[in-house]
Amino acid sequence: MRLLQIHLCMIALSLAVVSSAHAAPLVEPTLHIKPAASGAGRVALTLDACGGQTDTRILSALVENKIPATIFVTGIWLKRNSEAVEIMRAHPDLFELENHGGRHVPAVDTPQKIYGIKSAGSPDAVLAEVESGAAALARTGEPAPKWFRGATAEYSPSAIAMIRKLGFKIAGFSINGDGGSLLGARETARRIAAAKDGDVIIAHINQPTHAAGEGVVQGLLALKEKGMTFVRLDDADGTGNHGTTD
Repeated sequence: MRLLQIHLCMIALSLAVVSSAHAAPLVEPTLHIKPAASGAGRVALTLDACGGQTDTRILSALVENKIPATIFVTGIWLKRNSEAVEIMRAHPDLFELENHGGRHVPAVDTPQKIYGIKSAGSPDAVLAEVESGAAALARTGEPAPKWFRGATAEYSPSAIAMIRKLGFKIAGFSINGDGGSLLGARETARRIAAAKDGDVIIAHINQPTHAAGEGVVQGLLALKEKGMTFVRLDDADGTGNHGTTD
């Protein structure tokens, strides 16, 4: 009996390895908004608040210059940044808070690492990450989120289907503004300032000690100087690939 149990366990392990080896490749969805009917154009600024603290350089610049933004917050960040949350909630015309997950876990339903971060690893864990992020936002008194962006912004196709069934649109992007907040100020500013009509920008608002934050501010002010209009995702028609919005 013991030998039979070991044999069955080995078969199960082999099947798991084969399944993992043939898992569908991960995707990094894009997202664009409907271009402006006239004028210099419009872009959607999205900022991830993964964990850590708040980059007040960016937050202050958004408030002072009246630049709207969609902020993707995790449950972890919400617990640590109540003051920043209150500032955002005090400016509902500028800030839209959306779901970045409960624990900043990649929405991938097979066990692997993405940029060194362990994936959710199973369908149940993906659902838990999405639902716990929504619950954390609900506890702040914010409206129920409509958008989700997973940690690392990479997904397994099956996870995308599950998240869509929960009623969330998945927020890709068309411009990676700060390279995960790892780029220098100059390169970050250059990337953001190059945004065109209909682009969706991703950057980070949770790394106050990184040089990228300074570049985010510079890039946004350059776009404003050009006459570009900023919109939140809920105020624009966003179209993503890989079934993320349809």
